[in-house]
Amino acid sequence: MEFILQPWPWYVAGPIIATIMFILTYFGKNFGMSSNLRTMCTIGGAGKFSNFFKFDWKSQQWNLIVLLGAVIGGFLASHFLTNDPTVDLNPKTIASLQEMGFENPGSTYVPAELYGLEAVMSLKGLLILIIGGFLVGFGSRYAGGCTSGHAISGLSNLQIPSLIAVIGFFIGGLIMTHLILPFIF
Repeated sequence: MEFILQPWPWYVAGPIIATIMFILTYFGKNFGMSSNLRTMCTIGGAGKFSNFFKFDWKSQQWNLIVLLGAVIGGFLASHFLTNDPTVDLNPKTIASLQEMGFENPGSTYVPAELYGLEAVMSLKGLLILIIGGFLVGFGSRYAGGCTSGHAISGLSNLQIPSLIAVIGFFIGGLIMTHLILPFIF
């Protein structure tokens, strides 16, 4: 039981992801979460406003099952397979986050300063959600896929555009973490 309550090591999780990718590739499918958002927007009628959402969403039903599995799996993992909700952070990271105003960095995966109801309902929180959502949506559309699609599916298929996109995602993450986030908090 102790093994189940710990994060799975790379030698367990890696082969599982590789097997899933092999199965998807065998059946001619690509993995990525942003395609689920496109499908959901199409189901909601976004095709009336943009040609990007005019496609046969029923051919993507299998991908909605992936989304459902991610939600259910995340819920089960966070509520039943995690014995310690704290995050083991480097002391320098903790000090840096405390300087930015985080009270208990590492005490949870989702800090209240970013995701608590009070933070989300503030003007700053709403602006972060709207601007961040726009940037993620625009970026995944512009890059032709999301981080999971490019990093897992694209790289496993040895696609050079996916390698370039993943490098760009990492550079963007570093810029956000070290240059933009300190100015937000």
